[in-house]
Amino acid sequence: MKSLILASQSPRRRELLAQLGYQFTCCPADIDETVKINETPIEYVQRLAVEKSAHIAKSQPETTLVLGSDTCVVYQNQILGKPDNLTQSIDCLSMLSGNTHQVLTAIAVVQGQFSKALVVSTDVTFKTLTKEEIINYWHTGEPQDKAGSYGIQGIAGQFVKHISGSYSAVVGLPLYETAQLLAEFSCPTPVQSI
Repeated sequence: MKSLILASQSPRRRELLAQLGYQFTCCPADIDETVKINETPIEYVQRLAVEKSAHIAKSQPETTLVLGSDTCVVYQNQILGKPDNLTQSIDCLSMLSGNTHQVLTAIAVVQGQFSKALVVSTDVTFKTLTKEEIINYWHTGEPQDKAGSYGIQGIAGQFVKHISGSYSAVVGLPLYETAQLLAEFSCPTPVQSI
């Protein structure tokens, strides 16, 4: 039986993977997440997912599958990272206010010398936000460790007018694509093994 490791410490990714029925352990990968010169958002998010998986896989047996994932919020081809302070959060959410942005989530599986990765893109449209709403939202603590300064599964769900694509990918792990990719590596869920 193959073992599965999730190369993440994100509670959201852990919950989503568990929702699919997989048995797995978590082992966060500490990698450099600096954007490279001329790197596109798609290249960036896919590289991080692969590097996270590969970092953990190199110390595991050949039979172990390592799933890595990374999510970035993109507006007008600009990656919006995690805010360091209220000013950055205001700047970020003011950009997203009343506009449509993309959430890119990459997943990668590494097993020994084999790897495969893909990127899921979802369009998210925000309502128009007031500065007061943004400041009040910051003080909830929710945006402070989130790419793009918001968490769709939390309080910020009320800001979303429309979503086109995978909701679970915006949260951090696209359910359909993850199940398909793990199946390619013959990693069964309880449903698949019946």
